[in-house]
Amino acid sequence: METTPGGVEAQPLGGPRREKRAGARGLVLPGFLLASLLFLEVVLRVQTGLPVISMGLVYAALFAGVIALVVHLVASLFPRVARDVVVAVCLAFISVLYMSQLIYYDIFTTFYTVFSATNAGQVAEFTGDILGKLGAHAGWLLLMAVPLVVFLVSRVRARARPRVTWRHRAVAAGLLVAFFAVAVAGINLGDKEQNSAYDMYYREQHPVASVDRLGLMTTMRVDLQRNLLGFEREQPPPPVVAPVPQTPDPATTDAPPGDDEAQTSGDQAEPSEPAVVEHNVMDIDFEQLLAEAESEELRSLHEYFSQREPTAQNEHTGLFEGYNLIFLTAEGYSHLAVDPAVTPTLHKMTHEGFHFTDLYTPLWGVSTSDGEYVATTGLIPKSGVWSMQRSGDNSMPFAMGNQLRGLDYATYAFHNHTYDYYGRDVSHPNLGYDYQGVGNGLEVARTWPASDLEMIDVTTPDVLADEPFHAYYMTVSGHLEYNFGGNAMAIKNRDLVEDLPYTEAGKAYLATQVELDRALELLLERLEEAGVAERTLVVLSSDHYPYGLTREQIEDLEGHDVDTNFELYRNSLLIYAPGMEPETVDDPVSSLDIIPTLSNLMGLDYDSRLLMGRDVFSDADPLVIFSDRSFVTDKGRYDSITREFTPAEGQEVPEGYRQAVSDEIDRRFYYSAMVLDHDYYRVVLDR
Repeated sequence: METTPGGVEAQPLGGPRREKRAGARGLVLPGFLLASLLFLEVVLRVQTGLPVISMGLVYAALFAGVIALVVHLVASLFPRVARDVVVAVCLAFISVLYMSQLIYYDIFTTFYTVFSATNAGQVAEFTGDILGKLGAHAGWLLLMAVPLVVFLVSRVRARARPRVTWRHRAVAAGLLVAFFAVAVAGINLGDKEQNSAYDMYYREQHPVASVDRLGLMTTMRVDLQRNLLGFEREQPPPPVVAPVPQTPDPATTDAPPGDDEAQTSGDQAEPSEPAVVEHNVMDIDFEQLLAEAESEELRSLHEYFSQREPTAQNEHTGLFEGYNLIFLTAEGYSHLAVDPAVTPTLHKMTHEGFHFTDLYTPLWGVSTSDGEYVATTGLIPKSGVWSMQRSGDNSMPFAMGNQLRGLDYATYAFHNHTYDYYGRDVSHPNLGYDYQGVGNGLEVARTWPASDLEMIDVTTPDVLADEPFHAYYMTVSGHLEYNFGGNAMAIKNRDLVEDLPYTEAGKAYLATQVELDRALELLLERLEEAGVAERTLVVLSSDHYPYGLTREQIEDLEGHDVDTNFELYRNSLLIYAPGMEPETVDDPVSSLDIIPTLSNLMGLDYDSRLLMGRDVFSDADPLVIFSDRSFVTDKGRYDSITREFTPAEGQEVPEGYRQAVSDEIDRRFYYSAMVLDHDYYRVVLDR
């Protein structure tokens, strides 16, 4: 802008027309930023398989407009060269955010949260895996850098930078408010069902569903807002409590069919005593707890758990009472690894113990740690935090370590990776274990990944020294990447899988599972040598399916196309004791059911109302819950993203059934988080 000799700004030549052109140029930058954000969003969606043409992209565009205008307004307050630096830094940060989420999704098939980002230092231990992914996605990462490169080149070549007036800023601020208002109005006027944009924006946050419905930047912004300011979840509707059926009067009840003596005898039959049904409950005075509740949250917790139907004891109750227990959560384990020739011990234990034909290991937000949390606590992880680490200060009475330590068992936990990874040095002692990992007592070779066989070899002498004992293992041999270049366990067992008719990645995966198989073989040998095999129960579950394999590689191992909504999470659970009578379980089962099932099998004193899974041998209805609130029951399966319920073959589904199950799932998510936040077990049990 030129000035008069007196220093007063001269009026631009051309008058109003030139001002309009200047105003239009003033919106070029936010327009470019908006286009850049949309470009990054589309690339991310294409690479992660999320819908591109969807209402979610519309909301992503509206909120991208808000971000673009905010950056523009902030940058406009700086001198012209500094303004470019501010914009470049913001654009670089956003680009790196999209790039890192793409790499994270490729490894874990979910997006990281703000809380996980604050603990990103631990990721340095997987530098090799990350570098491999960076190389595999180099082309897409370069594509994501295009907006930043275009901006930098345009700024270098720019001869002049348009001046931003307060009028321009006012227009930009008005557009910002308009973009935001339209986005929020659309969210509030749209549907409010599970996984809707409204649900993700106001109530819950499943990272993948949230990115789908709102876009990555809004997902991260809402997550950051909740971490900084706190977040009060909306309480789900209370359950509909059915009236308790009255026990019929034996004196007026007809004789049971088939009782010929009672039907033909002239003598009056003696009235039979009604069968006494024992339930897996503890002595909890909920009425007094309700009277003493100091907050509405605690009152809500007491009301919910007091109204839940407990599971009845059954013919399996106490089947393994007094047994020793070996419990393993196996990294990346899957039914794909069960083969009579390649992994004979896994095959033997699968088919000579309890054989679960319809078992699922859902993937949760924090990968291995959340999978471990579900398997060891019977609770649903809270979204946005590391629930296992967060539980380290809570009372966790139903973890097997605490239950069995209370019965004078010697209790140990081992992990053949860095001992404090995911905060296990905090959580696992709190679960009732004397805990050792690499760096605090467990000595194994520092390979990547480490050997499960070696971990069993060096720990069993101490574990088996005294009875009764319980040992918990978190294994690592099955960890990705599945290749013969950097995976020590795959390289070690390569000769045993070389001739199998699978992809290189599939063979490498099976080679890692051979190491787990050999570890179990050694474990059974040690139990036999110690003379305790016949009174030791061995349980093995997975933390998650082997997501280090692509869908095509999994389908190659399966031998058929795999449904990614449900079948992808099919898995295997081993519950085995040498000499036991094999039994098949065909009902849908998930890792949430492990703790209540084990507690019942071992005849432990626990309260089935306070756990989110069920004893699979009880008459409770089966329910498999997924992180996006889809579900599988004996009556069918529901995909919460497409909102399609598919009845199981031959099943008659009552009206309102799907909605009733979804409502109960909402309650279980809500109250699992509340148990964690309010240290609820300490409130009801440590009185």
